[in-house]
Amino acid sequence: MSGEIVVLKDGSAIARHMAEWLLGQALAKQGAFALGLSGGSTPRTLYTLLASDAFRYRFPWDRTHLFFGDERFVPHDHPDSNYRMAWEAMIAHVPIPASQVHPWQTDGDPKHGALHYADTLKRFYGGDTFDPSRPLFDVQLLGLGEDGHTASLFPGVAALGERSAWTAAVIGAKPEPRLTLTHPALDSSRVVAFLVSGEGKRHILARAMAGDEALPAVHVVPAGKRLFFTDEAAAAR
Repeated sequence: MSGEIVVLKDGSAIARHMAEWLLGQALAKQGAFALGLSGGSTPRTLYTLLASDAFRYRFPWDRTHLFFGDERFVPHDHPDSNYRMAWEAMIAHVPIPASQVHPWQTDGDPKHGALHYADTLKRFYGGDTFDPSRPLFDVQLLGLGEDGHTASLFPGVAALGERSAWTAAVIGAKPEPRLTLTHPALDSSRVVAFLVSGEGKRHILARAMAGDEALPAVHVVPAGKRLFFTDEAAAAR
């Protein structure tokens, strides 16, 4: 699994490095900056830092659009909601226009929620098919689960084989339905950045870097670059 690896001391160091790196990516982009968010503890630390005085007024929030790589099919105020986590850690504290924050629809039917998000993405992108020279996302943040999943693409789910639809409902893999971007949408990124921390991720990170095709994360092949930001505990061999 090719990609540049950046090894930092711990999760806090990953967040500090990532905040500066993301700021650089956003400032270097002309026009709208599309950022795909991930759930998890390390991203939460990153989001909190981006909302701090050190970054709140330096980041170009006025032209940033926030999307979500996946979501649990729960209300936005539910403790397990990725949207709620990002809202509490960052969105509520930065001057981003509300119309530029794009959460999943998590009421009604999960399949309708997935289709609704695909429509949202297509309106933003300005087309129904991807042009490899014009990625949808400038940066897509992703995690790496201990089973090799990323977003809500778990081993064995039907959504892994999706090559046309941009989104999918994943039902049965977890107690609650999930909504997720599919590989075509994840791949339409200038940069995919995996955030991996903790000793518990050491084995799965080694398998991913070895190119174990049984792991869904291995099949994320962005139009641009693939980066891994990890800590010493996860990277140790």
